[in-house]
Amino acid sequence: MRNPLQEQLLKAGLVKKDKLAKAVREQAKQRQGKAPAAPAEDKVDTRQLQAERAERDRALAAERNAEAKVKEIRAQVRQIVDLVKVKRDGDTPYRFNDGERITSVLTSDAQRAQLAVGMLVIVRHGEGFEMIPRLAADKIYTRAPDVIVLDHGRKEGDPLPADDDDEFYKQFAVPDDLMW
Repeated sequence: MRNPLQEQLLKAGLVKKDKLAKAVREQAKQRQGKAPAAPAEDKVDTRQLQAERAERDRALAAERNAEAKVKEIRAQVRQIVDLVKVKRDGDTPYRFNDGERITSVLTSDAQRAQLAVGMLVIVRHGEGFEMIPRLAADKIYTRAPDVIVLDHGRKEGDPLPADDDDEFYKQFAVPDDLMW
């Protein structure tokens, strides 16, 4: 356990054997010994840091959940549009406003008439536009109304359509004396 310097000092007679052993024991205690107890202020600071870290983690988790919810809604809208989009079989351009730009979609005369009365709705889909029926447009309105580009069947102040599930469950009465 002794290092070469200690042995040389012992051979030269500059240090006694018991003092050398005591120094070795103290060094071993310092290496393996416990650290002094932390003051109470450090414990309070540690708790405060843990609380701040937990709050920050909760905020990040809430943000991630919100982003996941937005992605889920966008995926639902994309799936609805993919399932119900109307095939464009005409060669007559139907022009409409997309924000600041005027855009056109090729339609047939029957589709043009349906767009005019609100039976068909134009939605933004990927880089282009698609026509979908009114029922699917109502479902999209409940999820992401910003995807709808043109809808002549809905006025600006109209309320959002009720969900189909709500209509179904209205037939079941909930008793007033129900106990949980």
